[in-house]
Amino acid sequence: MNWKKEFIDYSFKKKALKFGRFKLKSGRTSPYFFNSGLLSTGKDIIKIGLFYAHSIIKSKIKFDILFGPAYKGIPIVAATTIALKNHYNLNVSYAFNRKEKKKYGEKGGLIGTEIYQKRVIILDDVITSGTAIHHSIKIIEEQEAKISSIFVLLDRQEKGQRNLSTINHISKNNSYNIISIITIEDLISYLIEDPKLNKHIPDLIKYRKKYGI
Repeated sequence: MNWKKEFIDYSFKKKALKFGRFKLKSGRTSPYFFNSGLLSTGKDIIKIGLFYAHSIIKSKIKFDILFGPAYKGIPIVAATTIALKNHYNLNVSYAFNRKEKKKYGEKGGLIGTEIYQKRVIILDDVITSGTAIHHSIKIIEEQEAKISSIFVLLDRQEKGQRNLSTINHISKNNSYNIISIITIEDLISYLIEDPKLNKHIPDLIKYRKKYGI
């Protein structure tokens, strides 16, 4: 829990993680909100890259290339390749997609190393509805590549289709190995240890009971 606590604490101090009442894209009112886009300094991105790198190495998953979905996945995938090289001497390639395909120059919808028929790890920040993940899966499958795993910073562990959490729904239907660095359970554990923030625990537990797995 130490490294998870470190990340949660850092995100809270940077105001990327907030507790209160927040309207989500799904229409649900959440007692917490995480915006990785606010972790935007050199120090921030170094930390994020390290967390992903450590998780990838610990997983022992075999892969050829990292893929970051536009837009938030782009700095994540770049930072992670740097961390893998600096801390594990592992020199890996990365790629990311454009929101719109370029019609001039090199053209196409992908930038970086070619992913055709390679083993790919997808890196994203938060999974709730799964829309971005599904889009990335489609892009990679069109390249006849194999998805080795999907890594996310935060798994909200909320119900999706067929009364499953979104992350399990994707995993069950496509047999993809999905790894989350922190979950709502980790957030609750963090709040328990902080007397100034533990007032938010009942709201998180209530939300988890209503929407969680």
